[in-house]
Amino acid sequence: MMPAQQRIVDEARRWIGTPYVHQSSVLGAGTDCLGLLRGIWRAVYGEEPEPVPAYTLDWAEPQGEERLWDAALRHLLPKPLSQEAPGDVLLFRMRTGAVAKHLGVASAVGDHARFVHAYSKYGVLESALSQPWRRRVVARFEFPEETD
Repeated sequence: MMPAQQRIVDEARRWIGTPYVHQSSVLGAGTDCLGLLRGIWRAVYGEEPEPVPAYTLDWAEPQGEERLWDAALRHLLPKPLSQEAPGDVLLFRMRTGAVAKHLGVASAVGDHARFVHAYSKYGVLESALSQPWRRRVVARFEFPEETD
């Protein structure tokens, strides 16, 4: 694993145990899945790349807008789903036909693949990237080496 990837995985794991709080991004106090990514970004790069507007739990599902995917494309580097690496950002579609609205960070790949994510009712945890989770992954991104 490259040092940058290890730093991202290490930072994601530091958030484990943080309670789930919608629209929050405070280590130890509360976060949601986007807040987790925002916290990792701040730890690695400093300032966040753009202000995050308020968002609802439905993530623009009624409009069918892929807001998380669009934001990821603005700041992260897309990669093929088959090119797994620790530190990758995973974007999940939780229901067929719904917008993609869950994020996580790959913490291990291969036969024992795992990811760190903020999950409602559970907070930040590291989960096995089991088949039920794996089949929901619709995009994979990597953090850039540098930001502007």
